[in-house]
Amino acid sequence: MSDTVLDRASAPRPTPKPGILDIAPYVPGKSKVEGVEHPLKLSANENILGSSPAAREAFSTAFDQLQMYPDGRATILREALAATYGLEPERLLFGCGSDEIFQLLNQTFLEPGDNIVQGEFGFGAYAIGARACQAEVRMAPEPGYRIDVDELLKLVDARTRIVFVANPANPTGTWNSGAEIRRLHAALPPSVVLCLDGAYAEFCDDPAYEDGMSMVREFENVVVTRTFSKLHGLAALRVGWAYMPPEMAAAVDRIRLPFNVNIPAQLAAVAALGDDDFQRRSLDLVNRWRPWLAQQLGGLGLEPLPSAANFVLVGFPTTPGKTAKEADAFLSARGLITRNVAGYGLPNHLRITIGLEEHNRAVVEALREFLNGAGA
Repeated sequence: MSDTVLDRASAPRPTPKPGILDIAPYVPGKSKVEGVEHPLKLSANENILGSSPAAREAFSTAFDQLQMYPDGRATILREALAATYGLEPERLLFGCGSDEIFQLLNQTFLEPGDNIVQGEFGFGAYAIGARACQAEVRMAPEPGYRIDVDELLKLVDARTRIVFVANPANPTGTWNSGAEIRRLHAALPPSVVLCLDGAYAEFCDDPAYEDGMSMVREFENVVVTRTFSKLHGLAALRVGWAYMPPEMAAAVDRIRLPFNVNIPAQLAAVAALGDDDFQRRSLDLVNRWRPWLAQQLGGLGLEPLPSAANFVLVGFPTTPGKTAKEADAFLSARGLITRNVAGYGLPNHLRITIGLEEHNRAVVEALREFLNGAGA
């Protein structure tokens, strides 16, 4: 055997950069139950009504374009969003879900040794992307299960580059007023990006809520992200978008992979955006059954959090036989899939997506049975 072959055989193998193997991979909610052929999935905050008929029709028109690369600028969607919301097209950025946009922001602004700040129950994608950039993730306590401006600010220092705030938040469903968000921004150095994740923005109609769009126009360090996965029911197509200062959009766009939003996704998203009836029906369903579900769960002695999203996070006792983990197993065995959120630091809670009337009633009745001792 030659020296060259021996050298190659003994050479070190490729090694991930420091910190990569320490990242806990994202674990989605379960979608199947062994032994149950057609379980009801209430674990992922998907739109229980499905998606817009117009979006499905638009999707079907893409069948004869599958051999083609998509428009990397997503022009038709860019123009539709700009017209719908009165936004400047050059401030828009598109991603394969808003998850990709979080990753792009991290890649654009973070260097090893920098840090991001988020709430302790914040969406896992923020931290995964930051740690991949060898940045530190700082998690602020959330007293009352909601973002606390002062707790976030305590963690901001000279190496902070991004503060992530989901509003309304996932998995808690809680939200912060426009006044709170503006106070947070006012206390941040101009060098820090404030990213407002509005995945559930459409579900919050409180007058004190502000979606952040006007802040993007006022300031040079605010980004708002949105998604077509929730209200519009296009989770499978992965369409996210962001509104940000034009200089920031130009920078982030330089590292965006080409063709990241495919043709069927662009066509369906444009059609969904124009289907006011589907959006209204989706919101009406949540607005009707979210308070009902919370009231019923509270009546069972559980602790539902006030929610401004299309789900309710509910707290369970720690008493053996009545825990969240046991309740999750009990519901699953009956074909009702909810979201165990122990991975978010909430081992005593389950997150339940708002379903149709029969779904919501089935969950309540199953939990009543569980709490009355059937799960023992």
